[in-house]
Amino acid sequence: MEKTLKRARRLRKEMSLPEVLLWKRLRGREAGKPVFRRQHPIGPYVLDFFCASARLCIEVDGGSHGFGQRPQGDRRRDIFLIDQGICTVRVAAREVLRDPEAVAGYLLNLAGSASPSTTSRSPSPARLAGEVL
Repeated sequence: MEKTLKRARRLRKEMSLPEVLLWKRLRGREAGKPVFRRQHPIGPYVLDFFCASARLCIEVDGGSHGFGQRPQGDRRRDIFLIDQGICTVRVAAREVLRDPEAVAGYLLNLAGSASPSTTSRSPSPARLAGEVL
């Protein structure tokens, strides 16, 4: 657990540009706005963004997520999170770069309208990208 916490702290300092752009729009604790944490450790994993009230994990996926062992690793991670009652939504980094406001708006709306009983499955990246566009 300590190893994961140290990694989370390091990752907060080394966020990618898409993560930074999204974090600027997700952060804050205004009334009625879902609260997100960045680089949140859970079990052996560090989640890019996490909304505890919605049990929602947001992962910003760059191009490397489609190659090598990454798809299998992402599936293992998603299964682990589902077992914890957490839904994972994957967002393409290129979509965040293209229109960070639209992506953040979609995610804030999703987290604001979600309840643990409605977030038991992860939408496919293609479906999410279609909804964000």
